[in-house]
Amino acid sequence: MVNLVPEIQNDPAQKEALLKALLDREKLHTTGVGDAIALPHTRTPMGGVLKRPLIAFGRQIKGVPYGALDNKPVEFLFLLASPNLTDHLAILARLSRVLRDPKVKKGLSEAIVPADIIKTIDEGEQRGSK
Repeated sequence: MVNLVPEIQNDPAQKEALLKALLDREKLHTTGVGDAIALPHTRTPMGGVLKRPLIAFGRQIKGVPYGALDNKPVEFLFLLASPNLTDHLAILARLSRVLRDPKVKKGLSEAIVPADIIKTIDEGEQRGSK
C-alpha cells in the first residue's frame, strides 16, 4: 500500500479528524451516487489536516452495500478530501464528469496497477474535453 498522506500517517489525531469529517458528511446524505459509484468526501475543507488534496480509489467488483441513491451495490469508490474548498469542488466536479464515461468504468474494472487507473481517468478527461 502506498502512503498517500505522509503528514497524517503518524498522527492519530489527524487521522481521527479526517475519519470524523468523512463520517459526518455521510450521515447527512449518502455519497453513493448510483451506477456502482460512491464519492465519499468531507463536507468542509481539511486545511488543518491536509496540505494537498487526497484522492483514494477502491474497487470491489462484487459490489458492497452502501446505501447508494439507486440502492445498488457500490463497485468503485473514490474518497476525496482537500485543504481548501476550491480544489475540493473542482476535483469532485471532474470526477463526477469523467465517471459518466462507460469506457472509464470499464478501464477501472480492468486496471491492474495504479498507473492503469490514472491513465484511464486521464483518457476519460481527454475524451470529455473534446
